[in-house]
Amino acid sequence: MADVRLTGVTKRFGATEVLKGIDLEIADGELVVFVGPSGCGKSTLLRTIAGLEEADGGEIAIGGRAVNDLSPSARGIAMVFQSYALYPHMNVYENMAFGLKLAKVDKAEVDRRVRGAAETLNITDYLDRKPRALSGGQRQRVAIGRAIVREPEVFLFDEPLSNLDAALRVRMRYEFASLHERLKTTMVYVTHDQVEAMTLADRIVVLNAGAIEQVGQPMELYERPRNLFVAEFIGSPKMNLLPARIVTASARGATVRTEAGDTLKVDVDASRASPEDAVTLGVRPEHLTLSGPGDTVAAMVTFVETLGHATYAYLTAGDAALTVLLPGDMRPAVGEALTLRVSAGQTHLFDEGGEAFARLRA
Repeated sequence: MADVRLTGVTKRFGATEVLKGIDLEIADGELVVFVGPSGCGKSTLLRTIAGLEEADGGEIAIGGRAVNDLSPSARGIAMVFQSYALYPHMNVYENMAFGLKLAKVDKAEVDRRVRGAAETLNITDYLDRKPRALSGGQRQRVAIGRAIVREPEVFLFDEPLSNLDAALRVRMRYEFASLHERLKTTMVYVTHDQVEAMTLADRIVVLNAGAIEQVGQPMELYERPRNLFVAEFIGSPKMNLLPARIVTASARGATVRTEAGDTLKVDVDASRASPEDAVTLGVRPEHLTLSGPGDTVAAMVTFVETLGHATYAYLTAGDAALTVLLPGDMRPAVGEALTLRVSAGQTHLFDEGGEAFARLRA
């Protein structure tokens, strides 16, 4: 096992800078997930760690040694791609053993590693099958097994579940978490799916336009996003955002007035704000309620999704769009006026530049 350290890593494609001075430390045995929108640089960063892309600047260290000048095979890593890339004419055993045979590993050692990986992944019964006889999830396990047999110091996963259907992705998330618990190996995982990130990661790295926006544990990013970008990206459905202006501000809290005229208290340190400053109020769908303490927001229902266990109501408050999570047995009618309650301790506030005001701890 090994840690990974990135110091000032940059990467250009022509005149476009796709990685902008990335500084990041990944601890030995940690599972870190890179998330961000398409084109943010997350896969390029992973490929640069792997050595499939050459960094234009900065240093990449794995296990305490600089690897910038080393080939991918010499870096102590194994990579699993979105595509399974299995040889169709080989059975599962042969697919998993192929790289070791090319490296002239002893036959008995090859057999030990392949059968050990197969047992870890619960695919021992499939070793004699060809890929065409396997399901998508089984093929992905084979691709992971091919990486495991190399006994790398670091695993790199590039959107490994994106080709699977929704139900199988849920199952495979559980299997990835279990695999990390068993192997205790450093893992770096790229996904565009923030639900995968929240359920798998020890820490999440949120990337945007080639730069890191925030690094932290999943609930840290959920409860205390550093800026509007992270607030919108982490959480499903995404956070509700309402344009507003400061009414009163102090280190003990703020009062804001929305464009629709609702006045709400926010438990943040607003000592750097002044009355009439433009701000954005944030509140998650699950923190809007129809009863209980808190200030109120008047809204009208425009669409309802009934999912059985839960109901999502989509509303408008003035020109702002809101999403509310309701119990499954509640089904408000389109056009119905609702009074939503907002607790000051469950709101977020962002300045005109999108930076978050620090939330007060309970």
